[in-house]
Amino acid sequence: MGGCEVRRTPFGAARDGTAVDLYLLRNAAGMEVEIATYGAIVVALRVPDRDGNIEDVVLGYPSLDGYLVNNSPFFGAMVGRYANRIASGELVLDGVSYALPRNDGANHLHGGPGGFHARVWSASARSAPGLAAVELSRTSPDGEEGYPGNLTVALTFSLGEANELAIDCEARTDRTTVCNVAHHGYFDLEAGAAGDVLGHLFTVNAQRFTPVDRGFIPTGELRPVAGTPMDFTRPTPLGARIDAPYDQLRLGPGGYDHNYVLDGGGPGLALAARVVGPRRGRVLEVLTTEPGMQLYAGNFLDGSITGKGGRVYGRRTGFCLETQHFPDSPHHPKFPSTALRPGETYRTRTVYRFGVER
Repeated sequence: MGGCEVRRTPFGAARDGTAVDLYLLRNAAGMEVEIATYGAIVVALRVPDRDGNIEDVVLGYPSLDGYLVNNSPFFGAMVGRYANRIASGELVLDGVSYALPRNDGANHLHGGPGGFHARVWSASARSAPGLAAVELSRTSPDGEEGYPGNLTVALTFSLGEANELAIDCEARTDRTTVCNVAHHGYFDLEAGAAGDVLGHLFTVNAQRFTPVDRGFIPTGELRPVAGTPMDFTRPTPLGARIDAPYDQLRLGPGGYDHNYVLDGGGPGLALAARVVGPRRGRVLEVLTTEPGMQLYAGNFLDGSITGKGGRVYGRRTGFCLETQHFPDSPHHPKFPSTALRPGETYRTRTVYRFGVER
């Protein structure tokens, strides 16, 4: 397998007693990714720094119990059917109205409390020379969390020798529905050494973003980032302007939790963001076929969660780069459509590429 390998170990059981497994993907460079069949969660992601020290750069829990009891932050999970928010939990398709759970104030968030992040997926190793991979699959039945149609979903996590974790998603339905699946990993390229992630240098390939109201629902505007604290078109520390007196940064607990309109715009794979952890020299590049990406600075983390290694996850101790279609697209006809109809195939690909700066 060209130095790449896949291992499967037991990881406990879900609340209903269903067995949960943990798949370890490893390459010859020492990069490792652990993926649980519960929630398709990336439990650990270990990559080298500039000195060759390999550390875990994602937030999460030390065991399955944490994810079962309290994964309201959605640590490391694949979220769906609809990542991000749908206003008022109201979905209308072809003139038919569907009520979705309101699990974020008055709105629907990340597929609801019983979304993809809270389900056990079937799994099988799918490797090739120089590549370690696992495919997770399930059928979300008609009516699950209020969504119409039986939606069959396949996720493939693959790790090659170039220190790239690729996530491919395909989905098909037997009734018109919506589909918008995203990976909700929380990254800290310094592996806790800096305390928070505000010193990370961000570059985001987006000239515009989608402003939101107080419920974090898009207003429909595509606002230029130029001249605002939302501008990361040049390398900028995440914390440089995060508390600036700007309307979009004063919502909720304050800070970044916004969808960027990516310059790539699809359909091919394009660079969405580049992040550097200056202390350890780790570099993360995010490439995607998706039109949008949510930059979330961990503003809602409040110190109430103790994660891996006994680390307390306080405010802004991890950041998310969630590649996606735009939030609340069903209510905004000018946004890229998230409707999926019988005979169509939903496909997305996102690559997390790791390297170092000397």
